[in-house]
This record gives sequence, C-alpha cells and structure tokens, in this order.
Amino acid sequence: MRTKLNMTEGIFPMPVLMVATYNEDGSVNVMNAAWGTMQERGNVVLNLTESHKTVKNIKARGAFTVSIADAAHMVQADFFGIESGNDTTDKFSRSGLTASKAETVDAPVINEFPICLECEFIEYQDGKYGCGVIGKVTNVTVDESVMINGKVDISLVNAIAFDPYTHGYYKVTERVGEAFKDGLKLKNK
Repeated sequence: MRTKLNMTEGIFPMPVLMVATYNEDGSVNVMNAAWGTMQERGNVVLNLTESHKTVKNIKARGAFTVSIADAAHMVQADFFGIESGNDTTDKFSRSGLTASKAETVDAPVINEFPICLECEFIEYQDGKYGCGVIGKVTNVTVDESVMINGKVDISLVNAIAFDPYTHGYYKVTERVGEAFKDGLKLKNK
C-alpha cells in the first residue's frame, strides 16, 4: 500500500550546495542552495530567484563558486540558508569560516569546504519553467585531505544531503556499489 503526500519537492537526496559570491564592497556572501545540479558536463544550474542577494551578486560580478557542504560544517551551512544576505551583510564573518579568491573567477572559495567549483555566469533564466542561474565550471579544486591516489574519495568528504521530507541533513559517506559495472550482472539474464 502507498500513501499520498502533499508535497512537490520529494527527490532525495538533495545536494547541500554553498554558493559564494562577493558583495559590492568585496565582502563574502554565501547561501545554502538545495535546488542545484549539473545541467550537462561542465555547466551548473541553480534554481534561485532573483530576490536572492547571491543572484544580484552573480549578475554584477559574472561569477560564483559552488562548494559541497560537509558534516563538519553543517551548522554554518544551515546558517547560510537561514540568514539572508539582503538582511545581514556580515553573515559570512559570523560563521567563523575563511575564504580565499578563486583562481579563475571573481568569486570566493570557502576554504573549509573540501570541494569547490569555480563558475563563470552564463545566463539567468526566469519565466514559468526557467531554471535560474546557469554557470560554466571553469575550475574545480579539492582539498588534498579528501584525495586518495589522485582521486576524490567521497567517503572522506562527508558531504551532506538535504531531506525534504523531514528537513534533516544526512551524511553521504558509504560506497555501496560500482556504477556502470554492478548492473551488468542483469544484462545477460
């Protein structure tokens, strides 16, 4: 038996993405965005409304970064989703985190988050089915602490995912299979 739910955002897991920009005065602004993904290889899409301070900054600077939030900084990540940059100009400094300038775009890298995508702003799509901010990934940097043999080990990243059913955060840490390999067991049945 199945139960009907009255919700529309039922895909789990949803990423917990930290979108960072510079404000007009050069200070750092970060927001928590669960509505984001890769549009195609090399392009990021963030479903953000134009009322967000982050979107205004992206349009003004032509750049942003996207970091994968981790369990060690869940409190800060949640704060970046609770507090609006339109209302609180010093929200990044309240977090206790640090930032450095991205290598390829005019945006900050939040040093404590282990994976960061540097993005060049391509366009903003609005309208009934518009997807919001689209950016081209120009560089990806990873903290060496989450690398093994030259590759990212997601179990070391301790990425968190958002649960839209209960509004919880969950760690994404355990590998359960091999993509493009395990399903081959059923191919010749």
